[in-house]
Amino acid sequence: MKKVLSTVALAVSAFVSTSAVAANEVNVYSYRQPYLIEPMLKDFEKSTGIKVNVIFADKGLVDRVKQEGELSPADVLLTVDISRVMEIVKAGLAQKVDSKVLEKNIPAQFRDSNDEWFGLTKRARVIYTSKDRVGKLPAGFDYLDLAKPEYKGKVCVRSGKNAYNVSLFASMIEHYGEERTKKFLEGLKANLAQKPQGGDRDQVKAIKEGICDYSLGNSYYYGKMLDDDKQKAWAESAVINFPQGQYGTHFNISGVAIAKHSPNKANAVKLVEYLSGDKAQQLYAELNHEYPVKEGVSPSKLVKGWGEYSADAIKLEDIAKNYEKALKLVDEVKFDDVK
Repeated sequence: MKKVLSTVALAVSAFVSTSAVAANEVNVYSYRQPYLIEPMLKDFEKSTGIKVNVIFADKGLVDRVKQEGELSPADVLLTVDISRVMEIVKAGLAQKVDSKVLEKNIPAQFRDSNDEWFGLTKRARVIYTSKDRVGKLPAGFDYLDLAKPEYKGKVCVRSGKNAYNVSLFASMIEHYGEERTKKFLEGLKANLAQKPQGGDRDQVKAIKEGICDYSLGNSYYYGKMLDDDKQKAWAESAVINFPQGQYGTHFNISGVAIAKHSPNKANAVKLVEYLSGDKAQQLYAELNHEYPVKEGVSPSKLVKGWGEYSADAIKLEDIAKNYEKALKLVDEVKFDDVK
């Protein structure tokens, strides 16, 4: 953490001295890796003439913005998962944005009712299965089914405390209540083939290696694995399934907020509006294998090929309010404590 913050501090110093209040620039703090957003930012620069400066870190940016206070050069805060978006809001680091463009481009389900954060892309929490040993799951198969006794020793997941999993569990609390969600977690833990570890891609690797037959993961990782020569075989050994139980497939977001003390707010709003527009949404879809948040913009051909689905209509705000409850349940069942 100290190393990350020190790196960020040096970059911030450069921002403050050269561009924090430049009339034709905008400063982005990003949890998203640069290569995932660079094409969109370059196109924005080309079409508007506004220079985009980016600081990337996988952790520590919220603490950095807190420390910088009113002198922070941050204009736009890019992040992933509703939990990290809400971390920004709860820390008082976001500001309300009144934009008819954002209101039109982003469905209410994927933006804040107080206009302090906005979803930019969608990603499904899917079930991966072994192509050879399981194949495509039957219609109606749900997340809850993974906790049934017949799947004992057949499921792999990353840590129960990972944000992607906690958000799924938080949505279950909203739908089913805490007691039923806790029973699901107990059943899922009992069915694990190994101790929760690694990331979503590692679970698909475990499927290829025969360690397990089922795993939870974000949908776009399937595309990312196919793009990677070393991981392509992992993806090809698995099938991607959209849970279609009572509430459909859980979707999360990558999101954005305008920093509370943004020195270039007008440029920041222009950037966020651009990212929610047709061209940037199509770039997100083609390059990152994510689902566009704007209605009417099609997923990539590859993503379309993964199949049709019914999406959970739950508002992300409702998921966010259950996040701490979900974390508590993960601790109560000692989910990651598997021998």
